[in-house]
Amino acid sequence: MTVQRPSVPAPFDHRMAVFDSDEDFVAAALPFLSEGLAAPGEPPPVAIADPRNLDLLRDALGGDAKDITCIPHTDWYTGSAANAVARAAAYLAAHAGPGGRIHLLMEPVWSGRAGRSTRETTEWIRYEALANPLFAPMATTALCAYDTRTAGPAVVAAARRTHPDTEVYEEPVRLAAELDAVPLPLPPVGARRLVQPHAGAVRSWAETRGLPAADAELFATAVAETAAALAPLDGSALLWGEAPACVCELRSARRIDDPLAGFVPPPATGPEPGPGLWYARQVCAYVDIRDDTEGATVRLQYA
Repeated sequence: MTVQRPSVPAPFDHRMAVFDSDEDFVAAALPFLSEGLAAPGEPPPVAIADPRNLDLLRDALGGDAKDITCIPHTDWYTGSAANAVARAAAYLAAHAGPGGRIHLLMEPVWSGRAGRSTRETTEWIRYEALANPLFAPMATTALCAYDTRTAGPAVVAAARRTHPDTEVYEEPVRLAAELDAVPLPLPPVGARRLVQPHAGAVRSWAETRGLPAADAELFATAVAETAAALAPLDGSALLWGEAPACVCELRSARRIDDPLAGFVPPPATGPEPGPGLWYARQVCAYVDIRDDTEGATVRLQYA
């Protein structure tokens, strides 16, 4: 078992623990939670983990377990990686102390959605990397728990590159660019073309491809909001796939040049900026962005 800790204090303290047994999990978690309990001016620490690991913590803590907020990780990680960013931001706003002070033990569901495919794993590694700039202003202390019995060596090796306290840490923008260097598969020959990706047309198409009405509405809104954010579009929209994996590709005449695009909510003030890519990242399983010299390609996959 290894526990990585930062050598230089920072507002957002992003740590990593790797374990391969129940005993090592408890050995890593207990000192971290005790540190949170002893931190002045902080609310009780939070453990977001496998229900079985939460039971291990309760047994180890005994009477002190009442001072820890325990959340099954299947209740926390319920959607896309962008959902996890939004959930964490909302939780900090509602429950953290001044400046975001709180200790969070966080164990992603690597035996479920996050680890079900190489594509999904890539998205969660991006989430871990971008958490560093997204939460940089917050005085939050997070310990990301990686169980090699479920995460596997390749996932753990990739995750080490996203935590500042490891010897292989990569600057988040550089790592995101590396992930985005993988070319997107070409659209199928029979993809449907829409000159204008209006929500109504996208919704009707999605329903013919098998999406239930409510899901078709979410997908259509995501496409319309993204199209508005990317305007002016360069060419028509392409639609393909069958429920639940309906896909839309949009082409912008300008580059995006922002690895955090869609991860930061639009400002609450101003001339109605619209949710744009933020909304798309919340409702779609994947939002892929590829910049080139002439603009950007954005591909939305609903599920």
